[in-house]
This record gives sequence, C-alpha cells and structure tokens, in this order.
Amino acid sequence: MTTSAAGQPLIPQPPATVTALRQAVAQIAPAALPAFTRELDQAADQSRQGSDLAPLQRFVAQWAVYVHIQRQPRLASRFRELEDLATTGDAAQARGAASEIGRMLDDAHTALSLLPR
Repeated sequence: MTTSAAGQPLIPQPPATVTALRQAVAQIAPAALPAFTRELDQAADQSRQGSDLAPLQRFVAQWAVYVHIQRQPRLASRFRELEDLATTGDAAQARGAASEIGRMLDDAHTALSLLPR
C-alpha cells in the first residue's frame, strides 16, 4: 500500500464507477483485486439474469465504501482491528466492535452520499 503524510488519504476518493474503483483498489489494496473481479462478475451475471441493475449498483456502492475506508490509513487500520476483535474477542467485545464497524460503514455511506446499508 502507498503511504501518506500524517493521516492524509492515500488517494482522492474516485468516482463510483467500476473502472475508477478498480484502479483505486489496484493502487491502495492490490491483494483485494481478485475479490473485486470475482464480485463484479457475480454482480454482472445477476444483473443479466434478472434484467436488473440493482446487483451492479450494490457492487459499486460496496466497493466505493471499501475504497473510502482503505484510502485512509488510520481508518483502515482501525477497521482491521475491529474486524479481528469481532472474531476473537469475547461476546461484549465482539458486540462493541460490530457496533463501531457499523458506525464506520454508515459514516462512509453518508460521506459518499449513498443510501444507508
């Protein structure tokens, strides 16, 4: 991952398009590219089968939120800590971690002007 100065985002938030998000993921989290491609293929297949753009819209929103979080090193680090705590902590720690993750996701949706999850 590229480093940034004192808490600054690694890259600007890209437009919510497949191409821009793919480029952003390649730059800030290249290990996530296989998941991006796999999920894009699944969303495209679902959209074709149902003649509905909703699966592709959900895909773009999900990955826009992912990029929003991952492009901010401190936020991404805290998110990973919370994910670990949610799976390894006791029940109270897991609930607290899940609650904070939910707030982070809600904040990202708000920052990106996306509909709530």
